[in-house]
Amino acid sequence: MAKKAVATFDAKAGAKHMVKCIRMDKSPKTGAYIFTEQLVEEGKEKEFFAKK
Repeated sequence: MAKKAVATFDAKAGAKHMVKCIRMDKSPKTGAYIFTEQLVEEGKEKEFFAKK
């Protein structure tokens, strides 16, 4: 199950609203779970979680 943590940034000129997304994936080599973290633009979280 994936969780989403919200990151805050200063409102600079041209800065976009970003969120930090954390996805838990299963490693094909070892079978252990790994966590993939990435900052994505607000509104594109579903695309991040749809990738595998």
